[in-house]
Amino acid sequence: MDRKLVENRRESLLRKVSRERVFTDETASVEALIRPRDPQAHKNTFGHALLYAGSTGMAGAAVLSARACLRSGAGLLTVCTPACNNMILQISVPEAMTVTPDRILPPEGCMERFSAIGAGPGLGTAAETAITLRDMLKSVNRPMVLDADALNIIASDGSLTELVPKGSVMTPHPGELSRLTGSSDDMTGYLMKASELASRHGITVVVKGAPTVTAAPDGTFYINTTGNSGMATAGSGDVLTGIVLALLAQGYNGTEAARIAVYIHGLAGDMAARELSRTAMTSADIASHLAGAWLIMEK
Repeated sequence: MDRKLVENRRESLLRKVSRERVFTDETASVEALIRPRDPQAHKNTFGHALLYAGSTGMAGAAVLSARACLRSGAGLLTVCTPACNNMILQISVPEAMTVTPDRILPPEGCMERFSAIGAGPGLGTAAETAITLRDMLKSVNRPMVLDADALNIIASDGSLTELVPKGSVMTPHPGELSRLTGSSDDMTGYLMKASELASRHGITVVVKGAPTVTAAPDGTFYINTTGNSGMATAGSGDVLTGIVLALLAQGYNGTEAARIAVYIHGLAGDMAARELSRTAMTSADIASHLAGAWLIMEK
């Protein structure tokens, strides 16, 4: 990430809040958050994640998010997606299980078996999708990561925001954030709105951009220092959602999961850019470089 952009964002925030509430996330601060994996662990140790993603013509978003989740340490992953996407998911991500939306909610399913839930990538905003998301929000007491169309559905019905479990993470870009909180004149204004949203509902809000900033529920801001313009490509946010979901499933709190995920996501993007160029890289390249990014952090 261009250091000038990071410093500019920091200075703009310092005009609004105290110095004690603005931090930059570097390698050391993120490394300190990452827990060593138990050498005697089994797959259930690292959580069972549920990802509600994909719709007709949008299976790719579910694939990208699922791959990122499994590349970020989740022990088990079930993808809730329409039947038309089942074969695509089973071939593209053979480690993941799949289930259709009509089989996931009580009385057919049991939401309690999941450690964390992610929703949004490629969902669309059809009426039946909105109903499933609403019923899911009513049924869970697990942390969630909400992105893309999940945020658009919530923005269209303000009462749904009250159902988001505390400790959850929202990952909007400024356009999605404006639909949730109203528009602002500049990025600093959006960040202040994100902080208000986070504090009011006890959640963490990740405002995606250059640089990405995480607003914690205690009023603290964390400015990320990884990433590049090559990541401004379709599906990049789906990859981030999968990383956050994996970390929530492993027991990290919302702010920890967001900070680690944003940094790892950007680091993988930087690795992809060095190998492939910023122009040529795709979101699949970001996902494929996650293993290398985690290897760097684990060292």
